[in-house]
Amino acid sequence: MPRAAPRLEIDTITRRFDGRDVVGGVSLSVEPGQVTCLLGPSGCGKSTTLRIVAGVDRQTTGKVLVEGKCVSDDMSHLPPEQRGIGLMFQDFALFPHLSVGENVSFGLDGGLRGNRPRVRDLLDRVDLAGHIDAFPHQLSGGEQQRVALVRAIAPKPAIMLMDEPFSGLDNRLRDDIRDRTLEVLKEENTAVLLVTHEPDEAMRMADEIALMRDGRIVQQGAPYHIYNNPVDRAAAAFFSDINIVCGVSHGALTETPFGQFLTPGHSDGAPVEIVIRPQHLRIDFDREGRGPNPTSTDGVAARGIVQRARFMGRESLVEFRMDHDGTTLKATVPAVFLPKPGTPLWLTLRRDRCFVFPA
Repeated sequence: MPRAAPRLEIDTITRRFDGRDVVGGVSLSVEPGQVTCLLGPSGCGKSTTLRIVAGVDRQTTGKVLVEGKCVSDDMSHLPPEQRGIGLMFQDFALFPHLSVGENVSFGLDGGLRGNRPRVRDLLDRVDLAGHIDAFPHQLSGGEQQRVALVRAIAPKPAIMLMDEPFSGLDNRLRDDIRDRTLEVLKEENTAVLLVTHEPDEAMRMADEIALMRDGRIVQQGAPYHIYNNPVDRAAAAFFSDINIVCGVSHGALTETPFGQFLTPGHSDGAPVEIVIRPQHLRIDFDREGRGPNPTSTDGVAARGIVQRARFMGRESLVEFRMDHDGTTLKATVPAVFLPKPGTPLWLTLRRDRCFVFPA
């Protein structure tokens, strides 16, 4: 039995402006019930990709398919309203002169009168059934966002496109609204393509992340894979602060103040960077300044001098100036740990959490 086509498929699309590829050869697919996130910095081409899928912009080359049917290629271009695609943007764009129920039912055959049970059911999923006759100005920002969500899914679109829809909400509301949105979209079995520049949002919502840079997808996969197996230093740095220890590879080994590291695949004399996140830099509290211990399972310890320490809520962030080269390394420690500036401490690296990249 042949495998069903993806709900959404983007096939090597490019978009060229003034001789420059803003989107360059992007390909991905989204299955029913799957949330795929286009993640990247501003200007990387993710919103342009979304507009091409929506049909409000047109690619220079490549094609877009919905449920196996081409909706846009070099020869044809189906208008947005005929693609069965829902849209949700930063601007809620609710009609101020229409009630909540009328906003949700806008565009449905029969309006609110002919669709009141479905409208009420959708509003009930986001705890707003009691506001069906209220007007947008009577709602909070979070409530308006929930209305915008159910309005977008009311026509039962096969695909939902979301362009940073939660960026206008304060932090207190954002997580709750994201979780509610994800729950509703999963219940509807909607294929979702979400655009964001926030790694935390992508990790929280996505089944798959497509990391974009300079108009191209540089890495794609499940959030766990992207986070724990970054393709390069920039990919690692996009998700969190990083520390960098520099060295030179000789015979697939690199000597550092933290001991030797395996660096296979790097030629002799090649400079390399050993990258580690602050939460995986360990403070050796048992050493008490007695010096390095070559038998440590985390390798050799190196000494640093505390520059400053800040309490961040669930953890403390401590910055060190390293004795060996004067570089700054950051370590995060659970709970409250605020050593005074000038305090010497010994640090080790969790070798199983280090990444090695060409310098």
